[in-house]
Amino acid sequence: MTIKLIVGLGNPGKDYQSHRHNVGFWFCEALAHLYAGNFKKEARFFGEVAQINISGRNVQLLKPTTFMNCSGQSIQSIANFYQINADEILVVHDELDINPGIAKIKSDGGHGGHNGLRDTIKALGAKIFHRLRIGIGHPSDKSQVANFVLHAPSKGELEKIQDALGDSLQVIEDVINGNLDKAMKTLHTKE
Repeated sequence: MTIKLIVGLGNPGKDYQSHRHNVGFWFCEALAHLYAGNFKKEARFFGEVAQINISGRNVQLLKPTTFMNCSGQSIQSIANFYQINADEILVVHDELDINPGIAKIKSDGGHGGHNGLRDTIKALGAKIFHRLRIGIGHPSDKSQVANFVLHAPSKGELEKIQDALGDSLQVIEDVINGNLDKAMKTLHTKE
């Protein structure tokens, strides 16, 4: 198994750029920067797409422009076009149940209340895709979640989130090459 498509979940437009909900976009932008990829709007994929090469493998990067709750349409269209299976996709998203500064990889599971994941599962008709979960912490009160994810993190939280993104970039070659256990071990044993 290798990863052929990396999707960053987020909301398009300047108004959302700095929000916690957009850490998936931040990761894909950092990856494109690191591997000399340039995002271009692709109407047929309902998103912005960049192609990069990691360890000799071509990888598509996708930032859906459909807004978070409709991410699946964008993911499904590019996966169908390039004949990419669900288990060859890595979805990068914000995770309330993990503290800032921590990133975790998961290869299956439900949506955990995340609307971007919920729509992706529905569109792909599968839960067996890989997730890179970037911790953003929890606002402690469930009723505050929508407001929390649609605001920028504090300076301290942002630094921790950027650390987690940096740690994730360091294991991306292992992830692409299918060495998920090795990538998980590295990420999950971070202090």
